[in-house]
Amino acid sequence: MNLLFSSGVSAFKIMGLAISKKQKSPPESNGMVFYIVGTRRLENELMASYLERQTGDPCVVAEDIHHIPKDNPKNNGRPKLVFWDCHKKDLKNLLAELRTYNIHKQSENHIVLFNVPTDLKYEKKFVLEGIYGFFYEHDPLDVFLKGVKTVIDGRLWLSRDMMTKCIFEGTDKDKSSKSITEKLTQRQIEILALIAVGATNDDISDKLCISPHTVKNHLYNIFKKINVPNRVQAALWAAGNL
Repeated sequence: MNLLFSSGVSAFKIMGLAISKKQKSPPESNGMVFYIVGTRRLENELMASYLERQTGDPCVVAEDIHHIPKDNPKNNGRPKLVFWDCHKKDLKNLLAELRTYNIHKQSENHIVLFNVPTDLKYEKKFVLEGIYGFFYEHDPLDVFLKGVKTVIDGRLWLSRDMMTKCIFEGTDKDKSSKSITEKLTQRQIEILALIAVGATNDDISDKLCISPHTVKNHLYNIFKKINVPNRVQAALWAAGNL
Protein backbone atom coordinates (compact mmCIF):
# COMPACT_ATOMS: atom_id res chain seq x y z
CA MET A 1 0.00 0.00 0.00
CA ASN A 2 1.28 3.45 -0.90
CA LEU A 3 1.31 5.28 2.42
CA LEU A 4 1.26 8.97 3.18
CA PHE A 5 0.82 8.55 6.89
CA SER A 6 0.69 4.70 7.05
CA SER A 7 -0.51 2.07 9.52
CA GLY A 8 0.28 -0.17 12.59
CA VAL A 9 0.86 -3.46 14.48
CA SER A 10 -0.44 -6.50 16.35
CA ALA A 11 -0.08 -6.65 20.12
CA PHE A 12 1.54 -10.07 19.75
CA LYS A 13 4.55 -8.51 17.98
CA ILE A 14 5.07 -6.21 20.92
CA MET A 15 5.12 -9.00 23.51
CA GLY A 16 8.60 -10.32 22.76
CA LEU A 17 10.17 -6.91 22.10
CA ALA A 18 8.58 -5.37 25.17
CA ILE A 19 10.56 -7.84 27.25
CA SER A 20 13.79 -8.10 25.27
CA LYS A 21 14.39 -4.48 24.21
CA LYS A 22 15.67 -2.19 26.94
CA GLN A 23 15.77 1.57 26.64
CA LYS A 24 19.28 2.89 27.31
CA SER A 25 18.03 6.20 28.71
CA PRO A 26 14.48 7.43 29.42
CA PRO A 27 13.07 9.37 26.43
CA GLU A 28 11.70 12.87 26.91
CA SER A 29 7.95 12.90 27.62
CA ASN A 30 5.58 14.16 24.91
CA GLY A 31 3.20 15.52 27.53
CA MET A 32 0.51 12.93 26.79
CA VAL A 33 -1.09 9.97 28.52
CA PHE A 34 -1.91 6.75 26.66
CA TYR A 35 -4.83 4.39 27.20
CA ILE A 36 -5.01 0.89 25.74
CA VAL A 37 -8.58 -0.38 25.52
CA GLY A 38 -9.34 -4.09 25.18
CA THR A 39 -10.06 -7.29 27.07
CA ARG A 40 -6.72 -9.06 26.44
CA ARG A 41 -5.10 -7.90 29.65
CA LEU A 42 -1.67 -9.58 29.36
CA GLU A 43 -0.94 -8.43 25.80
CA ASN A 44 -2.20 -4.92 26.51
CA GLU A 45 -0.12 -4.53 29.68
CA LEU A 46 2.98 -5.58 27.72
CA MET A 47 2.07 -3.07 25.03
CA ALA A 48 1.62 -0.39 27.71
CA SER A 49 5.06 -1.17 29.14
CA TYR A 50 6.63 -0.93 25.69
CA LEU A 51 4.95 2.40 24.92
CA GLU A 52 6.00 3.90 28.25
CA ARG A 53 9.64 2.98 27.64
CA GLN A 54 9.64 4.18 24.04
CA THR A 55 7.83 7.50 24.56
CA GLY A 56 8.40 8.51 28.20
CA ASP A 57 4.63 8.94 28.67
CA PRO A 58 2.38 7.04 31.10
CA CYS A 59 0.13 4.31 29.70
CA VAL A 60 -3.03 2.95 31.34
CA VAL A 61 -4.89 -0.26 30.43
CA ALA A 62 -8.72 -0.30 30.41
CA GLU A 63 -11.14 -3.04 29.36
CA ASP A 64 -13.81 -0.67 28.04
CA ILE A 65 -13.52 2.77 26.42
CA HIS A 66 -16.21 4.08 28.75
CA HIS A 67 -13.90 3.28 31.68
CA ILE A 68 -11.51 6.05 30.63
CA PRO A 69 -12.00 8.75 33.27
CA LYS A 70 -12.27 12.44 32.52
CA ASP A 71 -9.45 13.10 34.96
CA ASN A 72 -6.75 10.72 36.14
CA PRO A 73 -3.82 11.22 38.55
CA LYS A 74 -1.45 10.18 35.76
CA ASN A 75 -3.02 12.61 33.31
CA ASN A 76 -2.83 16.03 34.97
CA GLY A 77 -4.80 17.65 32.16
CA ARG A 78 -2.62 16.25 29.37
CA PRO A 79 -4.18 15.13 26.06
CA LYS A 80 -5.06 11.44 25.79
CA LEU A 81 -4.15 9.04 22.98
CA VAL A 82 -6.42 5.98 23.06
CA PHE A 83 -5.45 2.68 21.41
CA TRP A 84 -8.61 0.61 20.83
CA ASP A 85 -8.10 -3.12 20.22
CA CYS A 86 -10.09 -4.49 17.23
CA HIS A 87 -9.08 -8.14 17.73
CA LYS A 88 -12.08 -10.37 16.85
CA LYS A 89 -14.48 -7.46 17.26
CA ASP A 90 -17.61 -6.96 15.19
CA LEU A 91 -16.65 -3.73 13.41
CA LYS A 92 -20.25 -2.61 12.87
CA ASN A 93 -20.77 -2.81 16.63
CA LEU A 94 -17.44 -1.05 17.20
CA LEU A 95 -18.50 1.80 14.92
CA ALA A 96 -21.81 2.12 16.78
CA GLU A 97 -19.96 2.11 20.10
CA LEU A 98 -17.62 4.83 18.82
CA ARG A 99 -20.56 7.01 17.80
CA THR A 100 -22.14 6.58 21.23
CA TYR A 101 -18.84 7.40 22.92
CA ASN A 102 -18.39 10.56 20.82
CA ILE A 103 -21.82 11.80 21.87
CA HIS A 104 -21.20 11.35 25.59
CA LYS A 105 -17.45 11.86 25.93
CA GLN A 106 -16.36 14.49 28.43
CA SER A 107 -12.98 15.37 26.96
CA GLU A 108 -11.10 15.39 23.66
CA ASN A 109 -9.28 12.11 23.08
CA HIS A 110 -7.34 11.06 20.00
CA ILE A 111 -8.41 7.50 19.18
CA VAL A 112 -6.55 5.02 16.98
CA LEU A 113 -7.52 1.43 16.21
CA PHE A 114 -5.00 -1.42 16.43
CA ASN A 115 -5.10 -5.09 15.39
CA VAL A 116 -7.27 -3.88 12.50
CA PRO A 117 -8.03 -6.59 9.88
CA THR A 118 -6.65 -5.80 6.43
CA ASP A 119 -10.10 -6.24 4.88
CA LEU A 120 -11.73 -3.54 7.01
CA LYS A 121 -14.66 -2.14 5.01
CA TYR A 122 -15.56 0.83 7.16
CA GLU A 123 -12.33 2.84 7.27
CA LYS A 124 -13.83 6.02 5.85
CA LYS A 125 -16.76 5.84 8.30
CA PHE A 126 -14.33 5.44 11.19
CA VAL A 127 -12.26 8.42 10.00
CA LEU A 128 -15.35 10.60 9.71
CA GLU A 129 -16.23 9.61 13.28
CA GLY A 130 -12.89 10.98 14.48
CA ILE A 131 -10.46 8.04 14.33
CA TYR A 132 -6.87 9.31 13.95
CA GLY A 133 -5.36 6.20 12.41
CA PHE A 134 -5.28 2.45 11.81
CA PHE A 135 -2.64 -0.01 13.00
CA TYR A 136 -3.15 -3.22 11.05
CA GLU A 137 -2.71 -6.70 12.53
CA HIS A 138 0.17 -7.74 10.24
CA ASP A 139 2.16 -4.49 10.19
CA PRO A 140 5.71 -4.48 11.65
CA LEU A 141 6.62 -2.97 15.00
CA ASP A 142 8.82 -0.21 13.58
CA VAL A 143 5.86 1.03 11.51
CA PHE A 144 3.69 0.98 14.63
CA LEU A 145 6.13 3.15 16.56
CA LYS A 146 6.46 5.57 13.62
CA GLY A 147 2.67 5.83 13.50
CA VAL A 148 2.44 6.53 17.23
CA LYS A 149 4.93 9.38 16.90
CA THR A 150 2.97 10.75 13.93
CA VAL A 151 -0.31 10.84 15.88
CA ILE A 152 1.44 12.40 18.89
CA ASP A 153 2.54 15.18 16.50
CA GLY A 154 -1.11 15.86 15.67
CA ARG A 155 -1.19 14.19 12.26
CA LEU A 156 -3.32 11.33 10.96
CA TRP A 157 -1.94 7.86 10.30
CA LEU A 158 -3.81 6.90 7.14
CA SER A 159 -3.04 5.56 3.69
CA ARG A 160 -2.87 8.00 0.80
CA ASP A 161 -5.90 6.29 -0.78
CA MET A 162 -7.94 6.75 2.39
CA MET A 163 -6.99 10.43 2.66
CA THR A 164 -8.04 10.95 -0.96
CA LYS A 165 -11.41 9.27 -0.41
CA CYS A 166 -12.14 11.36 2.66
CA ILE A 167 -11.23 14.62 0.95
CA PHE A 168 -12.96 14.06 -2.39
CA GLU A 169 -16.01 12.22 -1.04
CA GLY A 170 -16.64 14.65 1.80
CA THR A 171 -19.83 15.67 3.49
CA ASP A 172 -22.18 18.49 2.42
CA LYS A 173 -21.44 22.08 3.33
CA ASP A 174 -22.63 23.31 6.66
CA LYS A 175 -25.47 25.81 6.20
CA SER A 176 -24.19 27.86 9.10
CA SER A 177 -20.63 27.98 7.76
CA LYS A 178 -20.72 31.73 7.11
CA SER A 179 -21.45 32.55 10.74
CA ILE A 180 -18.80 30.05 11.86
CA THR A 181 -16.21 31.58 9.53
CA GLU A 182 -16.87 34.99 11.06
CA LYS A 183 -15.91 33.57 14.48
CA LEU A 184 -12.51 32.41 13.25
CA THR A 185 -9.48 34.62 13.74
CA GLN A 186 -7.26 35.51 10.80
CA ARG A 187 -4.57 33.18 12.15
CA GLN A 188 -7.04 30.31 12.44
CA ILE A 189 -8.17 30.87 8.84
CA GLU A 190 -4.54 30.78 7.69
CA ILE A 191 -4.02 27.49 9.51
CA LEU A 192 -7.21 25.99 8.08
CA ALA A 193 -6.12 26.97 4.57
CA LEU A 194 -2.79 25.19 5.11
CA ILE A 195 -4.53 22.09 6.49
CA ALA A 196 -6.70 21.98 3.36
CA VAL A 197 -3.59 21.58 1.18
CA GLY A 198 -2.11 18.86 3.39
CA ALA A 199 0.34 20.85 5.55
CA THR A 200 1.69 19.10 8.66
CA ASN A 201 2.05 20.77 12.06
CA ASP A 202 5.75 21.32 11.36
CA ASP A 203 4.94 22.86 7.95
CA ILE A 204 2.47 25.26 9.59
CA SER A 205 4.95 26.10 12.33
CA ASP A 206 7.65 26.97 9.77
CA LYS A 207 5.31 28.84 7.42
CA LEU A 208 3.72 31.02 10.11
CA CYS A 209 6.81 31.32 12.37
CA ILE A 210 5.01 29.96 15.44
CA SER A 211 5.91 27.09 17.76
CA PRO A 212 4.52 23.54 17.24
CA HIS A 213 2.81 23.86 20.63
CA THR A 214 1.02 27.02 19.45
CA VAL A 215 -0.07 25.19 16.30
CA LYS A 216 -1.62 22.42 18.41
CA ASN A 217 -3.45 24.99 20.54
CA HIS A 218 -4.82 26.71 17.43
CA LEU A 219 -5.96 23.36 16.00
CA TYR A 220 -7.78 22.46 19.21
CA ASN A 221 -9.64 25.80 19.15
CA ILE A 222 -10.37 25.53 15.41
CA PHE A 223 -11.86 22.04 15.78
CA LYS A 224 -14.15 23.31 18.54
CA LYS A 225 -15.28 26.37 16.54
CA ILE A 226 -16.10 24.50 13.33
CA ASN A 227 -17.39 21.46 15.24
CA VAL A 228 -15.20 18.75 13.70
CA PRO A 229 -13.37 15.88 15.42
CA ASN A 230 -10.15 15.70 13.43
CA ARG A 231 -7.84 17.01 10.72
CA VAL A 232 -9.60 15.29 7.80
CA GLN A 233 -12.93 16.86 8.72
CA ALA A 234 -11.21 20.24 9.16
CA ALA A 235 -9.67 19.92 5.67
CA LEU A 236 -13.09 19.04 4.22
CA TRP A 237 -14.70 22.01 5.97
CA ALA A 238 -11.96 24.38 4.82
CA ALA A 239 -12.12 23.16 1.21
CA GLY A 240 -15.87 23.77 1.12
CA ASN A 241 -16.17 26.96 3.12
CA LEU A 242 -13.05 29.12 2.84
